[in-house]
Amino acid sequence: MLLNALAALGHRGIKTIATFGRAGLMLFNAVVGKPEFRKHAPLLVRQLYNVGVLSMLIIIVSGLFIGMVLGLQGYLVLTTYSAETSLGMLVALSLLRELGPVVAALLFAGRAGSALTAEIGLMRATEQLSSMEMMAVDPLRRVISPRFWAGVISLPLLTIIFVAVGVWGGSLVGVNWKGIDAGFFWTAMQNAVDWRMDLVNCLIKSLVFAITVTWIALFNGYDAIPTSAGISRATTRTVVHASLAVLGLDFVLTALMFGN
Repeated sequence: MLLNALAALGHRGIKTIATFGRAGLMLFNAVVGKPEFRKHAPLLVRQLYNVGVLSMLIIIVSGLFIGMVLGLQGYLVLTTYSAETSLGMLVALSLLRELGPVVAALLFAGRAGSALTAEIGLMRATEQLSSMEMMAVDPLRRVISPRFWAGVISLPLLTIIFVAVGVWGGSLVGVNWKGIDAGFFWTAMQNAVDWRMDLVNCLIKSLVFAITVTWIALFNGYDAIPTSAGISRATTRTVVHASLAVLGLDFVLTALMFGN
């Protein structure tokens, strides 16, 4: 009984290590090498639209409502201490340091990450990737690389949009609904936020999340079992693994940035 459990644990560990190895080799072979801008630029632009532009709606709507909820809840708490004029500081710091990068990455994983996995998995199932190899076209450079760089470029920009819309949503609640003076709201935010450090840390988080989420999404699609059930399971794995990775990395990055 004990030996069987240890054997199963060892098999699972070896399988996990092998999976990480395949994922690392896929990413290395896709992004390392001589860039071919003229050939791959149209592919990158197309993927920027598919991955970034088509994700803007959910980012904008979610950012607006999260900012409004944050403004309302923050106002209710701050009025207890007669500190409602600090609402701008609370909204801006919360969005820049935590909610903006994390929620944008989770939304990106659900919308763009799942789409990337399903697309690559379907290409695997219909043997499009094998056909490229037969025509001496590297599918990693042709298919994986443009989608990877599109994800890395898109998520930091989407995060900035999310934060900006969220701050505006918080001001709508605080200034236009609850009657906080606009000068107090924006001045408190301007005085409290270190735009260089907070904005840079926000972009660093979003860049790390972008690399992680896009990598997970592409590998799960590339490594998917070429059946409808296999693609479905791969898409589910992408959302679950990417979400857990984002939350875990958020703690690590926050500890490194603000732990002192």
